[in-house]
Amino acid sequence: MTKLTHEVRDPVHQFVRFDDRERRVIDSPPVQRLRHIHQLATTYLVYPGATHRRFEHSLGVMELAGRVFDVITNPENVHSKIAKAIPEIAGTDWLPYWRQILRMAALCHDLGHIPFSHAAEHELLPGGWNHEQLSVELIRSERMSDAWGQAVPALDPVLIAKIAVGQKKLPGVEFSPWESILSEIVVSDAFGVDRMDYLLRDSLHCGVAYGRFDHYRLIDTLRILPREEGSEEPTLGIEEGGLQSAESLLLARYFMFSQVYFHRVRRAYDVHLKDFLTRWLPGGSYDVSVEAHLSMTDVQVTAGIIEAAADTASPAHEPARRLINREHFRVLWSRNPTDLKMNPESGRLVFEAACKKFGDAAVRRDRRSAGGAAIDFPVGMSDDRISSARAVSSVIDDIPDTAFDYVFVDPDREDEAKRWRDKERLSILREQGGSESDGAD
Repeated sequence: MTKLTHEVRDPVHQFVRFDDRERRVIDSPPVQRLRHIHQLATTYLVYPGATHRRFEHSLGVMELAGRVFDVITNPENVHSKIAKAIPEIAGTDWLPYWRQILRMAALCHDLGHIPFSHAAEHELLPGGWNHEQLSVELIRSERMSDAWGQAVPALDPVLIAKIAVGQKKLPGVEFSPWESILSEIVVSDAFGVDRMDYLLRDSLHCGVAYGRFDHYRLIDTLRILPREEGSEEPTLGIEEGGLQSAESLLLARYFMFSQVYFHRVRRAYDVHLKDFLTRWLPGGSYDVSVEAHLSMTDVQVTAGIIEAAADTASPAHEPARRLINREHFRVLWSRNPTDLKMNPESGRLVFEAACKKFGDAAVRRDRRSAGGAAIDFPVGMSDDRISSARAVSSVIDDIPDTAFDYVFVDPDREDEAKRWRDKERLSILREQGGSESDGAD
């Protein structure tokens, strides 16, 4: 039976195409649930166009993964010194199978996201759980087994789960060199198509230019290279001519974090969302069972917010009211070089002093570090040498880590709090204390 090719319009990639087997997976309840999960949580309250969902992002990641696979499996794009380490490429009869495994891993990489995505993951999942673990559970669940088993040949959900989340999220799980490369295509810090798609897509929907870069050139110059000169360990790298495109991606990430993802008002709304969910969810956290996860989306949470905002007796009324009426907390203090130079613990000190002065209910603190600033990868030079990107780039080492630290205050106390801050700031920052570290987003 001839397979039918399906296509859907996409504002980033023009078209996303898939076959009958892939459509069965796309139509499955775990993937369709992503239609009801905001890509950027509460960001639409600041950037009104940011109402896009995880579903279209997942389609885009699948599309880009296929494009990257086609480039790097071209025998001319595999460095001769490491070809023996990846015999799968030589077995051309199996390349269509591996391509489908990769595309399904890319499609399913975000199945585990809770409502409003990253906004409350760290605080509202049981200890040790994250969205990657939930994605693995869903990929390997009975809910997906028919979609994998009906493919010919059948697709291995264990392989799909490994490639979808990568080695960092599966410590102790063994990856072959080929599986490592495939997982790099999806989730690597340097060239992951997850990152490529969300930067382009989020930039488009937010109406900003910060996330744009030449992803066509970047993909065309990706190669399987030795990790370093003289090594036989294969990894994903880039030709020298694509280095500027890779630099542009890293700069795009920096600007999107500093201008969009870490926007002070968006973070204030995330704080109120976390406060609401802590009071609204049974036991103050999400149920991580497959069926409970599939039944909970932004739709149920939004309905809960609207109901609690109208019910003054609800324990979640106060944060719900702030979300609905846009009565968010205001920034009292934010991370800045002057204060950090005076005292590297300034955020904690201001927060503790403000809580003492105005009460815990009137003050919140939110801090994160994007991490991943010092990224490196191999570059295939024009004279056939393998170099480090950080050695040949004049940009990568100078891209700063993106971090924020906000202390928020109730808007009813804002004027009083700012007068207090201006008067007491120096004495607060002169205090001494133990060290602390930023949380990672």
